[in-house]
Amino acid sequence: MKTVEIAKNSERIATVWHARGYFSRLRGLLGRTLQADGGLLLTPCSAIHTVGMRYAIDAVYLDKHGRVLRIDESLNPGRALPHQRGAWHVLELPAGRARQCAIAAGDVLEVIR
Repeated sequence: MKTVEIAKNSERIATVWHARGYFSRLRGLLGRTLQADGGLLLTPCSAIHTVGMRYAIDAVYLDKHGRVLRIDESLNPGRALPHQRGAWHVLELPAGRARQCAIAAGDVLEVIR
């Protein structure tokens, strides 16, 4: 899977795997561990679950322009989350990372290839 950089206000906040294909999105983070500044960007995606996960994550829902629509913080394993209208990407980060990077609804995150 290819990696991309995620930036906020031109400052890098994470280096993430970019899951664009069906099977890479289907697998997601199952069986993977995250680095403190790592994550997974799912495209296209508007809803996620944490069934089968071993650790909590933050989920950041983005529209096609990278605008943050919603943030679900510290999602425990075994949950199914509702669909986010208008979302094109979901950025999965280690639990607490969204708050640490001061990501808020309305912010624009950049995907740097």
